Amino acid sequence: MLSIIVPAHNEGENLVKLIPALQELNMTNKHEILVALSAANADESVALLRNMGVSYIECQKKGRACQMNEAASVAKGDVLVFLHADVIPPQSFIADIESTIANGFEAGFFSYRFDSDSLLLKINASFTAKDGIFTGGGDQCLFIKKELFEYLGKFDEEQVLMEDFEFFERMKKQEIQYKIINSDLIVSARKYQKNSYLKVNLSNLLLIVLFKFGYPSSKLKSLHNRLLNTSY
Repeated sequence: MLSIIVPAHNEGENLVKLIPALQELNMTNKHEILVALSAANADESVALLRNMGVSYIECQKKGRACQMNEAASVAKGDVLVFLHADVIPPQSFIADIESTIANGFEAGFFSYRFDSDSLLLKINASFTAKDGIFTGGGDQCLFIKKELFEYLGKFDEEQVLMEDFEFFERMKKQEIQYKIINSDLIVSARKYQKNSYLKVNLSNLLLIVLFKFGYPSSKLKSLHNRLLNTSY
């Protein structure tokens, strides 16, 4: 059984697009969608999710890592799928995950493309099809056996920005067998539209380098907010 966990904060507009897209997939009673709402804005999305017949939890703690951990603790599936609210999966999403797990992998990610015709963004997206410095980012949709996720200690709730990369570092240290599926997710280009292409790429590179050198998570978050316009 797959549990698709969607952490959400001020994501009503994206949930209206994502939830129907998920419901149109080849999902059965072996699968569930579970939206983890941040305590700060749960009221805004509860009615929306109820109308769409989607399960949700109102998380007590703030932060994406906390939301995903809380949802994982109540998820019914033996495979957890962490999907950002502004990412749309391909039609083969469920089958891709099931076949990857059936073929002996313990976890995996997806390549992605942006919802933009920009050549520069197409170049950016091409790097998600193979291992590299940016592998493991949240937009690539981590899926992992629940038992293994718990064994690895879940997401580090002290990581307020780089929880996905930090978890991937632990996966690599434990030599977890994972696969990158070349079946593109569609990722919102809103960050690039609100900022310049060069500014986003340089900021991302700086944040990754600082993270790998052990820069404190709270300071990374503060730096990120100063470098980029995040009002979306």
